[in-house]
Amino acid sequence: QVQLVESGGGLVQAGGSLRLSCAASGRTFSTYAMGWFRQAPGKEREFVAAISWSGASIPYADSVKGRFTISRDNAKNTVYLQMNSLKPEDTAVYYCAARAGLVATTSDKDYAYWGQGTQVTVSS
Repeated sequence: QVQLVESGGGLVQAGGSLRLSCAASGRTFSTYAMGWFRQAPGKEREFVAAISWSGASIPYADSVKGRFTISRDNAKNTVYLQMNSLKPEDTAVYYCAARAGLVATTSDKDYAYWGQGTQVTVSS
């Protein structure tokens, strides 16, 4: 069982930056692949970024490539999402997710554990 708690969301102007954090409970964090997803009002949840247990495999959604960076610190049981050059269309609730296994995938169906979400609002 893994419990996830996100933090770091907030209101920022377009062009600004935020860093989201996701703290995980459990002693086997390093054996989980981690992902970030987001859901905007009236839209389906979509993939943002994921990272394998070692950090070697890091897929990104095309919409955030070059602007967002996912990373993890296994010693701190934490995964991060650095978001730069934010746009109004990045406004959404951002969710952290974990899947048992070493491979980072892009489908939310592969992730069994989810945080409660953190709101990111980007004003124009």
